[in-house]
Amino acid sequence: MEMSQYLEIFIEESKENLQACNEQLLALEKHPNDLSIVNEIFRAAHTLKGMAATMGYDDLANLTHKMENVLDGIRNGVLAVTPGLLDVVFQAVDDLEAMVFSIADGGDGKRDVSNVVRLLQEIESGETPVTAAKQEVAATATALAARLTYEAYEQTVIEEAIEQGFKCYEISVSLREDCLLKAARVYMVFEVLEKDGEVIKSDPPVDQLEEERFDRDFTVSILTMETPESIVGKVEKVSEIERVSISPIESGSFRSAEENIVKPVTEKIQQDLSGEPDPHSKEESAENVKKAAPSSKTIRVNIDRLDILMNLFEELVIDRGRLEEISKQFDNPELNETVERMTRISGDLQSIILNMRMVPVETVFNRFPRMVRQLAKDLDKQIELDIEGAETELDRTVIDEIGDPLVHLIRNAIDHGIETPEVRTKHGKEPFGTVKLKAYHSGNHVFIELEDDGAGINKERVLQKAIDKGIVSSDQALTLSDRQVYELILSSGFSTAEKLSDISGRGVGLDVVRSTIESLGGSITIDSTDGEGSKFSIQLPLTLSIIAVMLVDVKSEKYAIPLSSIIETAIIKKEDVLHAHNQKVIDFRGKVVPLLFLEEVFEVPSEEDEADQYSIVLVRKGEKTAALVVDSFIGQQEVVLKSLGHYLNDIFAISGATILGDGQVALIIDCNALIN
Repeated sequence: MEMSQYLEIFIEESKENLQACNEQLLALEKHPNDLSIVNEIFRAAHTLKGMAATMGYDDLANLTHKMENVLDGIRNGVLAVTPGLLDVVFQAVDDLEAMVFSIADGGDGKRDVSNVVRLLQEIESGETPVTAAKQEVAATATALAARLTYEAYEQTVIEEAIEQGFKCYEISVSLREDCLLKAARVYMVFEVLEKDGEVIKSDPPVDQLEEERFDRDFTVSILTMETPESIVGKVEKVSEIERVSISPIESGSFRSAEENIVKPVTEKIQQDLSGEPDPHSKEESAENVKKAAPSSKTIRVNIDRLDILMNLFEELVIDRGRLEEISKQFDNPELNETVERMTRISGDLQSIILNMRMVPVETVFNRFPRMVRQLAKDLDKQIELDIEGAETELDRTVIDEIGDPLVHLIRNAIDHGIETPEVRTKHGKEPFGTVKLKAYHSGNHVFIELEDDGAGINKERVLQKAIDKGIVSSDQALTLSDRQVYELILSSGFSTAEKLSDISGRGVGLDVVRSTIESLGGSITIDSTDGEGSKFSIQLPLTLSIIAVMLVDVKSEKYAIPLSSIIETAIIKKEDVLHAHNQKVIDFRGKVVPLLFLEEVFEVPSEEDEADQYSIVLVRKGEKTAALVVDSFIGQQEVVLKSLGHYLNDIFAISGATILGDGQVALIIDCNALIN
């Protein structure tokens, strides 16, 4: 059978399972005696193995199987969770990730994993804290207890689901005698069922179905809101299926008298073998049941399709603006009413489309705990990563770009921000340092903050380095605020590191961080206290496609200034203009603000202006402000940001263009470039 049609699903789900393995391994490192975490890792690894075997990636399936053996040893009390064991399992997950990414790039997923396989086999055979007889008893007891606990778990899930309006059905499927790939057909049946509900059980179990250890018949229990006829009809569409039948499951049918007799015995055996109480308490089971509510229905959509949809909607926004202009000219009540309705509906549509493109920053943050763990080991430091607001959502295009800047900032914080345990203890701090990564919404922006409780930034040292490199003069250095001094480390090639490091130098690559963030329409600020730590704050727009702007006239041309950069607008008299350092400035509420004449910046042809006042737009970038001089204000409007293309991508202080309702093109001003 041609499996290429399932390749994209396989790759995405494999990445999700590997991410789950990474997260749960980090949790297991903190709670080595929690068997529920081991079960989560085992479940993710087992799913990955089954999918890889079905798709024909044997190397991937074999390595996962070796890792499963070690995890099974932990579950059965044969192996203890140690730092050395976790390092090897982490290494196995790294190799599995490399193999999946190889497949995603069009490769065959093959990789030399002989070393990690050898280490896994040594762990599996070398550490045996209990005798062979006890191993057999432990394995039997664990399997029996797991079965009984699972049946009780099933029962509770069914009862809660029925209370919420779900139905529980048992679907019996019989494959044709000439079916060649039984496991593949089972996979397809499960895929169909999981789109309509939550699969809670199969008979035979999933591992036996994956290994084709069954004849032709199998049953699946499912929680759903679909009708029996609809479910049967969808399953029957899978090829090489001979018969499908469905029957309801009533609450209580999973109860077993055996549970009440055998479970206390198996719990006693487990406690005797491990010397510890059973980690699966009633309270934990109740908590897990709450987490196991049937999932909502979702569908995977290729990002290219969303990009096409967004481009089409952008054209609709442009035409909407044109219609609004036309309706004003004709002043027809029916036309005005229709245009108003279209504006309202397209506004709702815009909100839906933008939300479809929103992705939680969790997709970026997820890779950092593992990275921090490895860097801490390499640098012999004790570091704890605290993540807040991972559910905060950003446009997919912003998410794709923000990962690398955050990696730079985190590596610098760990290498040169957090001190070694000895130094921290000497200065009266806890031996372990903390790096906090926080994301949150505010208005039309998302803020990402990275804070560490390390050594901070030495202001005098930064100033001296900047003067030595010619970034600022000695006179300029005297006028800089603390925040402006700290932001000097974002200058190109700036570093205060005393020696080169493979990981980072304070400032190495940070100019790339700033340029990337500013190219996204964002900004970065730095606060620090010497000896106490540093805080990097990144401000990003929610989306890059449709933005709110202030339209202004500059002689015969129209320009758009993003509202996110504007403080306010004002009108000033010419006599209020002052001169300082060969530049025109104004005293605006006690602060000296330079004047920038847009007609001069963009060389707009003009005649001598006899007006006795200026219309200005105050804009800011961080702590810096400037007043843009324009001829008049047109008003606020939502516009579509269009690229100027490859031939016009280096125009100073212009980030793009938009088409207005009257068909004219307005250039969108890059305030960051103007202020720089």
